Amino acid sequence: MANTPHLILVDGSASLYRAFFALPPLSNSKGTPTHAVLGFTSMLLKLLREEEPDALAVAFDGPGPTTRHREFTEYKAQRPAMPEAMAQQIPAVHRVLEAMRVPILMIPAEEADDILGTVAVRAAAEGYRVTLVSGDKDLLQVVAERIVVRDTMKEKTWGPAEVQERYGVSPGQFQDLLALMGDSIDNIPGVPGVGEKTARDLVQRYGTLEAVLERGGEVSRPRLREALRTHAEQARMSKRLATIRTDLPVPWTTADLSRKAPDMAALLELFRELEFSRLAQQFSQIQFQISN
Repeated sequence: MANTPHLILVDGSASLYRAFFALPPLSNSKGTPTHAVLGFTSMLLKLLREEEPDALAVAFDGPGPTTRHREFTEYKAQRPAMPEAMAQQIPAVHRVLEAMRVPILMIPAEEADDILGTVAVRAAAEGYRVTLVSGDKDLLQVVAERIVVRDTMKEKTWGPAEVQERYGVSPGQFQDLLALMGDSIDNIPGVPGVGEKTARDLVQRYGTLEAVLERGGEVSRPRLREALRTHAEQARMSKRLATIRTDLPVPWTTADLSRKAPDMAALLELFRELEFSRLAQQFSQIQFQISN
């Protein structure tokens, strides 16, 4: 796969959150918060240096309630509101990407995960090697021969073997696992009393959520057998909530995501405004590599 074109897709929403909380608060001389922009941009430059991809894009959650929110009003309801200091930095992050001429993938009422899943599967089918940059375990379900997930914070790359080793199920069964055990991060309920080990054992034994529910009467533990019977519809809903869509009608072709030369004048002006002198120097080195 050495000559296979490489596409990097970044989960912008998750990466921005991580950058905001990973770095200590930082502002420029005008008092504008900048640390999330700095962390996000530094991460992107590191990816460019290390991976030298042929194509690159960043996906963000679109505005408006999603299909998941409409089906289950408690979906992600436990999450605190976005900090104001973080919200203030989103326009600057978008300006960085625009100046770098990196496509921003966003669709109203659609989550970044579904955009990433759709674009990744399409690109892999076209012969690309795809790296999804995210710490969100939900995306492990789209891992395949040509698709990996890279967690830049933990320096961990997930292929099919890594998913199987850690969770005991294949990437294609990952949503079945989440449907049973739930996901506290997204407030997906799952089946009460079913943890990761029990969910893994059930999926390994029966293969899919539907098979687990159809053959739940075979389960020897009375409490578990009753939970599967009583909460079958909740488990099915949980699987719908946990399943990453790979069939969105996205308006971009893979060719639209090809690397383009950045607008250096716009970037340097923005970095001066944000007072990122070291970042400006680092980016000049990246630009040299691109142009040669």
